[in-house]
Amino acid sequence: MQTKFKFPLLALGVSAMISSSCNNAEGPLPNVVIFFADDLGWPQSGAYGSDYYHTPNLDRLASEGIRFTDAYTAAAICSPTRASMMSGKYPARLNITDFIPGNRRDIYPLRQPAMQQFLPLEEVTLGNLFSDQGYHTAFFGKWHLSPVKFGPESLPFYPDKQGFTDYFVIDKPCGNTQPEFDPHKSGRIGDTSVEFIRENADDPFFLFMSFSAIHDPLVEKADSIAMWRNHPGSKKPENNPIIAAILSRLDRNVGKVLDVIDELRLAENTIVVFYSDNGGLAENNNVYYRDYYPEGEEMEIAKQTPLRKGKGWLYEGGIRVPLVIRWPGLIEKGSVSNEVVSSYDFMPTFCDLLGTEPEADVDGISFLAHLKTGDPLPERNHYWHYPHYHNQSGMLPGAAIRSGKWKLIEWYEKSILNNGESAYELYDLENDIGESVNLAGRENDIVKKLSGELDRWRGEVDAQMPVQNPNY
Repeated sequence: MQTKFKFPLLALGVSAMISSSCNNAEGPLPNVVIFFADDLGWPQSGAYGSDYYHTPNLDRLASEGIRFTDAYTAAAICSPTRASMMSGKYPARLNITDFIPGNRRDIYPLRQPAMQQFLPLEEVTLGNLFSDQGYHTAFFGKWHLSPVKFGPESLPFYPDKQGFTDYFVIDKPCGNTQPEFDPHKSGRIGDTSVEFIRENADDPFFLFMSFSAIHDPLVEKADSIAMWRNHPGSKKPENNPIIAAILSRLDRNVGKVLDVIDELRLAENTIVVFYSDNGGLAENNNVYYRDYYPEGEEMEIAKQTPLRKGKGWLYEGGIRVPLVIRWPGLIEKGSVSNEVVSSYDFMPTFCDLLGTEPEADVDGISFLAHLKTGDPLPERNHYWHYPHYHNQSGMLPGAAIRSGKWKLIEWYEKSILNNGESAYELYDLENDIGESVNLAGRENDIVKKLSGELDRWRGEVDAQMPVQNPNY
């Protein structure tokens, strides 16, 4: 594992340059800190209604900022969302549509398309955006945008090649990880981030903290798990004691960073974001913890109640995620937004913040004005494209579109193989957040309209499609 730390002094004259370029900010440029969780579901925190999972620091952010009820990720799995967030583009436009390297088995009714195996260096990332404006930039944690996670083949595509001066890269726990010693490296990410903030407190900084928690293998300290096993609610299907222990450590490290921001009196000029890379592990996911805890045989992976399914699926449990943003003095405390936003909206929002123009083919829109004023965002559709088979969750190739309250899912096996079954499911998310009633059979006009929009969008972004497998 490569670790790299650089804390260079800000060049003379940069402060004047960035002040003149940022026409949306009054006074000093705001710092930006992003807490990015891995596989954390929409309902798995106190801020989003859980009375089991203990997240006092995330809850504090929500009480001091804005909580989004309808925030999404551009994919139901890791690498596509990360690429989308870094670039502001749909995964289908980038042709990064599955986790890297993806499921390459050719044993299915449809043949999966080949995909891009790294985030191209010519893409302008959030790291590039902020570093070009004179910010100190840091990325600590899980990257998952290079061909392999570690080693010589990964180095040409690491964060330092994408605008981040300070970085180290980790991954989820491996088979010989010791549960007693910070198995997800949340403490290392938190401690290094505190050091980075102290070193750069006098100049603007952009800090991206990319946790591997709560990704499987589900491992944590035995005494912490035991505590959560004995906590009220541990037997409910939406709760899991190991996840609770992992999440508690993540939240404590969020608290470390919030504390140092307060100590250094930076809170008033620091935007803090808490977000997740996809929906949470659910009962349909094959995850790994029994090698560590044989007694866990009786334990089920937590349901994403009230959402359907979880990570890997295009149902709400796989793509709807927590999003909390704090910006004292500009965002109303304890506010709640029902606007639909996604991972590709961060790039144009931060461009807006810095007074720069996003790349011409960026797909997202800025929600900066919404944060400041609460004004609604323009109406638009949101799209998902997954032309693969997800071996962990069982998700089949498919696509989805959300338009207002309507959500349409298309199953590619049915539409491509044309076996006579309807390829579509339609849900009214305003009245059925759990996607329990498929309305496709009675709302033919809406299905026709949205399926046409989905098809048009695939052509616009040159989405790579699966095809019938002649060897199946």
